[in-house]
Amino acid sequence: MADSLPAVRFAICGVGHIGLRHAALVARHAGAQLVALIDVRPELAPELALAFPGVSFFLSLDEYFTAGLVADVLTIATPNDQHTSQAIAGLEHGLHVVIEKPIALRTQDAEAVVRTAAQTGRLVFGVMQNRYSPPAAWLKQLMEEGRLGQVYLVQINCFWNRDARYYQPSAWKGTRQQDGGTLFTQFSHFVDLLYWVFGDITNISARFRDFNHQNLTEFEDSGLVTFDLVSGGSGTLQYSTAVWDRNLESSLTVIAEHGSLKIGGQYMDKVEYCYLRDYTLPPLPPTNPANEYGSYQGSAANHVHIIENVIETVQKRSSATTNALEGLKVVEIIERIYKLK
Repeated sequence: MADSLPAVRFAICGVGHIGLRHAALVARHAGAQLVALIDVRPELAPELALAFPGVSFFLSLDEYFTAGLVADVLTIATPNDQHTSQAIAGLEHGLHVVIEKPIALRTQDAEAVVRTAAQTGRLVFGVMQNRYSPPAAWLKQLMEEGRLGQVYLVQINCFWNRDARYYQPSAWKGTRQQDGGTLFTQFSHFVDLLYWVFGDITNISARFRDFNHQNLTEFEDSGLVTFDLVSGGSGTLQYSTAVWDRNLESSLTVIAEHGSLKIGGQYMDKVEYCYLRDYTLPPLPPTNPANEYGSYQGSAANHVHIIENVIETVQKRSSATTNALEGLKVVEIIERIYKLK
């Protein structure tokens, strides 16, 4: 049946590291067609024409809309502060929208995206790639099956290297207005994982420090956040981009009524500990390798699963793995944390 369905047509706005990855994966996918690339940098045109022959290039979303080129999905991989306005424009032009994290930098902006999606009857997909990692999916299933019993403590550690190789002068990353902060650009998908698995949080307290990014960013490089889970139990989120030279780890530890577990590795890519009552850890599928950005690395490269989910959902063969309401909730949680600065 899938083979007989028309290809899902994508226009991609923002052709940096992540936008290029989206473009390459869409171009390779049998069920997709890449129809347009949009970026404000005209100097990219020759290189993109070689990499994606026959794909139209535009210097702005307005230029793309005016051209009348038909697509089904608009993928937004631009600086964080542009996500909301571009998503709303895409929805109002009848496109489904894929938004790289975060979907917005303010709760009210995320609400506007959700509202516009409802009004236009279009879908919004948030890119929250941690949900596709086998250990995360396994943890979600454990929670849904009630195997942990009452959760007592949740500890999330995100200790990454983001130095001058990452925060380039004159780039948007690191600016308060366009980037929004470390939790938005670097670790929002870990906040998403917390919310997806354990639900909402309350009674938040936080401390923020700037150890070695004074000349690189306009905000903190490290934070210590404590909270209670609305469903019971407490937790901590400790994060830093001040780690020397390379990423140290991202990990999630759970102490619960029926046992304990830890997902660890540089990118939450393996179950390091699992000791639960009447339970044996099954073999899990391998986790995708980390995203490579030259001199630094990001989280596991799960964009292929996201694009697969978008295609299947648009073709009405599946449902969105990360919807706009959940993306809104992540923005709201981060905003509540940052209000404590």
